[in-house]
Amino acid sequence: MERAHANLNTAFQALSDPTRRAILSRLALGEATVSELMEPFDLSQPTISKHLKVLERAGLIEGGRDAQRRPRRLAPRAMKDIADWIEPFRRQWDRRFDNLDAHLARMKKREK
Repeated sequence: MERAHANLNTAFQALSDPTRRAILSRLALGEATVSELMEPFDLSQPTISKHLKVLERAGLIEGGRDAQRRPRRLAPRAMKDIADWIEPFRRQWDRRFDNLDAHLARMKKREK
């Protein structure tokens, strides 16, 4: 359990940076090379590579090899672990919003 928390801590630390989140959003569309990942940013190749290393250490992305290309792709297991951790909070807030909707509907009904 402690290891799972450490992995989540590392993942959330990696997700705290907007550039890294943008990289993950791009990789959600499919694998990409460092050059392709650099395109939307005004950042150097070494800077993008540092961001990629943080994401790799967090287990959020993985590298591959395709001839001369070294594409990166999302690591689905780590993303699932994050989603699984967040899910109970999402359900709780959905219930709260449903309760609020019901309460507001009752209030509106009383006003008529």
